[in-house]
Amino acid sequence: MDLITTSAELASVCARLARHPVITVDTEFLRETTYYPLLCVIQLASPDEAVVVDALAGGIDLKPFFALMSNESVLKVFHAARQDIEIIWHQAGLIPHPVFDTQVAAMVLGHGDSIAYDALVERITGHRPDKTHRFTDWSRRPLTAEQLEYAVADVTHLRDVFAALDADLSKRGRSDWVSEEMEVLTSPKTYDFHPERAWERLKSRVRKPKDLAVLMEVAAWREQEAQSRNIPRSRVLKDDAVGDIAIHAPSSPERLATLRSLPKGFERSQWGADIVAAVQRGLARDPRTLPRIEKPRNNSNGAATVELLKVLLRMTSERHAVASKVIATVDDLERIVADDEADVGALHGWRRELFGEAALALKHGRLALAIEKGRVVRVERA
Repeated sequence: MDLITTSAELASVCARLARHPVITVDTEFLRETTYYPLLCVIQLASPDEAVVVDALAGGIDLKPFFALMSNESVLKVFHAARQDIEIIWHQAGLIPHPVFDTQVAAMVLGHGDSIAYDALVERITGHRPDKTHRFTDWSRRPLTAEQLEYAVADVTHLRDVFAALDADLSKRGRSDWVSEEMEVLTSPKTYDFHPERAWERLKSRVRKPKDLAVLMEVAAWREQEAQSRNIPRSRVLKDDAVGDIAIHAPSSPERLATLRSLPKGFERSQWGADIVAAVQRGLARDPRTLPRIEKPRNNSNGAATVELLKVLLRMTSERHAVASKVIATVDDLERIVADDEADVGALHGWRRELFGEAALALKHGRLALAIEKGRVVRVERA
């Protein structure tokens, strides 16, 4: 294992790695106190070698690494790749491609919802990874020998995990399932967080166009403020406070002061004034220009239907050995109950074949659930 600290060393190692059809990749970063993650360490491995790159080394140019990430001849294997890809997108404006995410593959193969790397390594290889440095400060220098050993293990064990998962996917005919997931994972839309779309990340259940308009404006303001100051969103305004503001729409400092979700005196700060202005912008928006708020279509028994779909989902997950989370989410189920043509993953591709068609059949009474010999079973109905 080598520690790479210069641009020349990085260019040389990336040239060697580019000769291989498959490499494994991981990153170590910090983002507890910033909006944008701070890239500290990069780990790379091929069947022949493994290296650790000091991304904070003085004068190092990461362009060879970014070029390797965009090399279409090399498959990049990550575990839980979303944050790693987000970092590369922010630093270089590119999405690694092609990629393979072992966490997604493990879900498709029934290893549970969002299985952790160390648990997957132990399950597949029998090796128990050292967790000592999981929460270490990777920005501190110099890096210790123990940190380097921990870092490189993340990509050396990943080689064995990938080989096992890839073989199992081929054996069970599910390679295309993972490929569909990788299309979403490598889409720029997944990482291009424009402030005006920040409201989509919130779980606030607004019910009125006015609430939605205020939510959109306040969420956009918070996103812009967090980006410009490079601080976490929660340091500006917590999610529950954003939702509270959307519902109550305080259009003056005095009304803002009545919200329990904000600190005392907040209404007198510059941020307080900014929020009031955002609320006023929201109230002034034309409701006809807002996204449609999805509502259940005359289904007073929607909650019970969702519960039945949850049972069907669990049955499907166990029967086919696929993690339920990768088939459908609760939000998917709620949207299916509201709309037969909801634009959710569960009604497209392999998920529709595996679960979506049955979910619609259950919703409309063409399929029933019954208990036989202590087990829940599906019953087709004419």
